[in-house]
Amino acid sequence: MQIILARPRGFCAGVERAIKSVERAIAQYGPPVYVLNDIVHNAHVVNTLRAKGAVFVKRLRDVPHGSHLLFSAHGVSPSRWHEAKQRNLDVIDATCPLVAKVHREAQRFAAKNFTVILIGEEGHDETIGTIGWAPRHIRRIFTEDEAAAIEIPDERKVAYITQTTLSVDDCQKVIGALKRRFPSIVGPSSGDICYATQNRQTAVNELSLDVDLVLVVGDRESANSNRLAEICRARGSKAHLISNSEMLDDTWFEDVERVLITAGASAPETLVQEVVQYLAARWPCKVTESGIMEENVHFKLPAAVV
Repeated sequence: MQIILARPRGFCAGVERAIKSVERAIAQYGPPVYVLNDIVHNAHVVNTLRAKGAVFVKRLRDVPHGSHLLFSAHGVSPSRWHEAKQRNLDVIDATCPLVAKVHREAQRFAAKNFTVILIGEEGHDETIGTIGWAPRHIRRIFTEDEAAAIEIPDERKVAYITQTTLSVDDCQKVIGALKRRFPSIVGPSSGDICYATQNRQTAVNELSLDVDLVLVVGDRESANSNRLAEICRARGSKAHLISNSEMLDDTWFEDVERVLITAGASAPETLVQEVVQYLAARWPCKVTESGIMEENVHFKLPAAVV
């Protein structure tokens, strides 16, 4: 069996920054350090940080007054900042800079009294946070049908922004539907879908056509991991989204000679290597790497944990 490791795969700069922020905060301030929601959408990462002294909460009222609190890579609304200030919490903002860019775009369009159409998944942490920056102006959609049906008060003053972890191809279809519906619609000066999401999707698009099976390492809560599996299936490739090697089923590999392995932007490389080890322990394997580019993007840590 030939195992092809997609490149790039795994952690993006925003995820790397968020995880390091939690680790540095625990080292500097001592445990417990509180984190609102999952720092990234990966259970392995969350459990590892929990073992080091991170406490994950869904409500700020569960954080003791005066504690250290991290906001996750997905970002939060201004109301969360206000509530944290009221509780005298020492906030460390681990919001991905690319998500923060979308927040600024929402504010900029709202300041011009535009209706802002957010292309994003309902209930996703990032989408919820973004809506909070301009709640009276933002309308959320996700599909082409929703784009075609949406009604707004002034078709001359409409803009769009997007969740950063969407499928590039699917998002372009929704944007196209919006442009047909609202010819004067404006968008961000540069696309909102993050570089890492685009790079991983491009690599999978290229590599999945020449394999028998694709394994995407990532949690079901991870939007970008789900997109990778969906892209493969849409191109006619067999693909499974797995959170770890324990989810592998030996029947998947009957008559399989070439396996592509990739990982979502919140999945650590250790999980990828565990999958490789699982396969190598059962079949003779040759492991190679193949891809489109090298990533060398890194974001500065928040000042509080530098």
